[in-house]
Amino acid sequence: MQDQPRIKTALPKRRYQLGDYSATVLGEIEADDGRDYRWLMAFVPMGRNEPSLYVCCEAAAAERRGDGDWDMRIVSEAMTDVLDTADHWGDLDTFCEQAIDLGRQVLGLANQEAFRLS
Repeated sequence: MQDQPRIKTALPKRRYQLGDYSATVLGEIEADDGRDYRWLMAFVPMGRNEPSLYVCCEAAAAERRGDGDWDMRIVSEAMTDVLDTADHWGDLDTFCEQAIDLGRQVLGLANQEAFRLS
């Protein structure tokens, strides 16, 4: 997966179950890919070890800073794209809510409810 986050260390903040996927939210992220992550939600299909989708909250690029401090970026096999830039993505609850909605859309899980595990 191109542009996959290269995480060195991170602390799990929340865990969810969404259909046949587990979703883990990471914070306090140290990565060696040149990005400043605030939050990262990794969606892992059951029976697999590697995520198939990442939703990232990362420091906004300088040219988008007028719109807010944080970029909401999605990374999958098919695409890597910044979807929005805003200050509110830095809030954990707001990020999780939107990341779960994005996961539902991208993974085709529109009818699946997300259950918070921790």
